[in-house]
Amino acid sequence: MNRDSWTVLCLAYAIGLLSTGVLELSNPNPSWQQWIAVAVGLGFFSIVAAISMPRFWRREPRWQLWLVAGLVAILAVAYFQFRIPQPGSNDISRVLEKGNSKSQIVTVGGKILTQGKLTSNQRVQFWFEAKKLENTNEQVTGKLYVTVPISKGTDLYPGRQLTVTGILYQPRSPANPGSFDFKTYLARQGAFAGLKGQQIQFKERKKAPPWGLWQLRQRIINAQIRWLGNREGLLVSSMVLGQRAVDLPHNIRDSFIKAGLAHVLAASGFQVSLLLGAVIRLTGSLSPQKQFISGLCTLGLYVGLTGIQPSVMRAAVMGVGALIALVADRKVKQLGSLLLAGTILLLFNPLWIWDLGFQLSFLATFGLIVTMPALEKRLDWLPPAIATFIALPLAASLWTFPLLLHVFSVVATYSIPANIISAPLVTAISLGGMVSATAAVIYPLAGSAIAGVLYYPTYFLIQIVQFFTTLPGSSLAVGQLSLSLMLLIYGLMVLVWLNRWWQSRWWLVSLLIIILIVVPIRYNRLNLLQVSVFATKQEPVLIVQEREKVILINSGDLNTAKYTIIPFLNRQGINQIDCAVDFTSGVNRIDGWSEIEENLSIKRFFSDRPISRTEYQSLSVGNKISIGSIEIQSINNALQLQIQKQIWLLVTESRVDATNLAMLPKTVSVLLWSGKSLGKKWLDLVKPEIAIAVSPTLSQQTRQQLQQRGIQLYWTGRDGAIQWRREGGFQKTIETQEQEANLP
Repeated sequence: MNRDSWTVLCLAYAIGLLSTGVLELSNPNPSWQQWIAVAVGLGFFSIVAAISMPRFWRREPRWQLWLVAGLVAILAVAYFQFRIPQPGSNDISRVLEKGNSKSQIVTVGGKILTQGKLTSNQRVQFWFEAKKLENTNEQVTGKLYVTVPISKGTDLYPGRQLTVTGILYQPRSPANPGSFDFKTYLARQGAFAGLKGQQIQFKERKKAPPWGLWQLRQRIINAQIRWLGNREGLLVSSMVLGQRAVDLPHNIRDSFIKAGLAHVLAASGFQVSLLLGAVIRLTGSLSPQKQFISGLCTLGLYVGLTGIQPSVMRAAVMGVGALIALVADRKVKQLGSLLLAGTILLLFNPLWIWDLGFQLSFLATFGLIVTMPALEKRLDWLPPAIATFIALPLAASLWTFPLLLHVFSVVATYSIPANIISAPLVTAISLGGMVSATAAVIYPLAGSAIAGVLYYPTYFLIQIVQFFTTLPGSSLAVGQLSLSLMLLIYGLMVLVWLNRWWQSRWWLVSLLIIILIVVPIRYNRLNLLQVSVFATKQEPVLIVQEREKVILINSGDLNTAKYTIIPFLNRQGINQIDCAVDFTSGVNRIDGWSEIEENLSIKRFFSDRPISRTEYQSLSVGNKISIGSIEIQSINNALQLQIQKQIWLLVTESRVDATNLAMLPKTVSVLLWSGKSLGKKWLDLVKPEIAIAVSPTLSQQTRQQLQQRGIQLYWTGRDGAIQWRREGGFQKTIETQEQEANLP
């Protein structure tokens, strides 16, 4: 077979893997109907291609190859399913199944797999290989996601034997729309349970082994921190080794992400290209064979230091291709090298097809190959170095933008100018950091001295990032781009790349892409009336949307605001809250409102005391607030919302007993409360049609009281977030089994 035939087969393999996401076959146990659907669909498209493609592509390949490509795509789906991790018969997660519980206190013995990293909750996290259940002396297997208090997170290194006592839990599906799917994340890592550790006991007191990749990594990080300090030193280390290998402070990481410079912190093709280019130049006097061996050893060491990350592996495989071409004295075909690297990596681990880092790495590299030369040609009136600094981020951003919009729904407004301005600093810091890292492996003090020269470039890079993130409108929520629209946009971009007629009309395609992004999101808001009640551990948090008007009632704590409320608003394309009401008494609410203020503007804010920078107004008893057709009124210690003909009554945990029953409305459509026992007087007076309890737990007595009165119950601890829409009524985020929904 010639090159075109291999290209078709490689693309067929990738398309087969991608089809697992379209038909939701990435679940561990797909139904047979899904199997038939994907097989028939891929087979149908291969038959259509076999009939039609030879008419347009007359030379190669023949019709038989298109049928083979369909078979390859179907086999790719089967291979993907085969490689999905499944818990073994002695997996540690089976302990929860035997006890028929979601969590259990255990003591597990085993071996640490990775170094500890600090989480946003100020706990130390590491991966752990379970071997023995100390409580019952039972032998177990499996991988655990372990977090321990920061005071217990010292002297943790890969290979160390220890026992961890804590709460073994089974991860749940996302309870709120748009939230991080922790359960799927663990499953793709081969883990099916987590352990919230409280105590650690080491099985041996021996010192860490003298050599190992993690020791070299820590040696480099310590050397760069010594004279640079924690902030600048960890940033340099992250730019060299990648943020997965370095415990970078969360505020620095978040700033780079918000500025559109997240790729700077990820070990990827840029670092590999710099490293490999330096090795080839330093060994220029040696034979091609010795250059090949030197480059191969360098790539292997770098992959080991950064960890097996898809973006690094992609760059390393392409680097090996470049070394082979060097030995064979042949020119590298970049697109073919990219396609071959992708196929090899997806054969090694097909699950990487859904790794965001893998996807972004390939799209960015593809953009640099096919778009950057055209951009440089249009910028030929500029000095070559400046033209490169402008064309490089533009080319990469164009091809990653639709995917980022689909995943995050947010645009870093000043991403392009931030990338252009910071490009010289990023290049200098990366090169200097690699030289410093090499010297630190040999002599740490020399590595520290070299790193010290990078202080001011690193300092100025941080200042540039902070400048762009503090500008008005530094990030813009545009709403979630659907999968079908994202694929259509990429199809249009490929059309411009392949067809000269469309290349001359790129502006028309650009206009069409903007319309495809903006119009569907704006159209969905025309008649939108939606209430979202979120699954929180504390008091109720809800968002009311009526067309362009947005009302936020309560913010929750910092984690709720950061990981639940803001991602939801981003997916809705909301940048401004028209009315915010604080109706809680918790001390953590200040952090929640502060986080929301940093990301969105608040037009009107109602509270009983100042808890944010926004000017506030007192929500007096009896006064009404009108936002569109929605009315909000404080009734003693309860909050009443008039939404069309429905009356929603919100009562927080701290105000249930203090509420004056005589002031409550006599008819209530929806009662929203914190799950605390309300008592017969409440229910008999209010008589709600629907009750929504925002609580992880709900007493059996309360459930029985509601059931006896024929009140429909939604409970966030069981159902996840609850959404009501004018067209579709109430919907749950988590679908439960019928017997669970009818608990007495």
